[in-house]
Amino acid sequence: MRQNPGVILQKNVETAKAAPDQAGDLWTWTALDADSKLIVAYLIGGRDAGYANEFMQDVASRLANRVQLTTDGHKAYLDAVEGAFGAAVDYAQLVKLYGDAPGPAGRYSPAECTGIKKTRVEGNPDPKHVSTSYVERQNLTMRMSMRRFTRLTNGFSKKAESHADMVALYTVWYNFVRQHKTLRCSPAMAAGLSATLWSMEDVVKLIDARAAKPNRPTVYKERISN
Repeated sequence: MRQNPGVILQKNVETAKAAPDQAGDLWTWTALDADSKLIVAYLIGGRDAGYANEFMQDVASRLANRVQLTTDGHKAYLDAVEGAFGAAVDYAQLVKLYGDAPGPAGRYSPAECTGIKKTRVEGNPDPKHVSTSYVERQNLTMRMSMRRFTRLTNGFSKKAESHADMVALYTVWYNFVRQHKTLRCSPAMAAGLSATLWSMEDVVKLIDARAAKPNRPTVYKERISN
């Protein structure tokens, strides 16, 4: 005799383990230099206007010259870029246009990109350099390098603080240790921030030196808790 699937579902819901109060999503905001491929800045947190403003303020504070900036169509970028750069930036948005989403069999596959739309927002951006390809490729490298970003596995981060620590370690490795295949040096070397290719031993020395400092601030914890 077949069991009533409705009853089984009800029992599963009643006995299911509730998610922790702090469970949810974390977004990684990333700014990449198209020439050196250096990760200029990043931020772990939500996707709202508050985090957009904090992220863009951080990006602007790390730049010495006027730059051309490209973002996707996330609306929070508009006010955030204006607040951080004012008119001292050549800014454009690139919005990708997608077709219909895949059917149930391919529900985890992205929809097909059918075109792009470039929009000038501020200054005089060169249309030839309005692109998000480099940062999207870096996002792929990040996801492939850390299982914490992998969907549908048990390798995802369980704690926000641990996730932020791992992204910080990845960023140092990407900028200073990893040799970029096209540049044939690290992004930090291409940007003039380092004369040599670092090793993981150099990174460990930095970690040990930071751990030895008393009362070090918990920067990432403060950002996540906002």
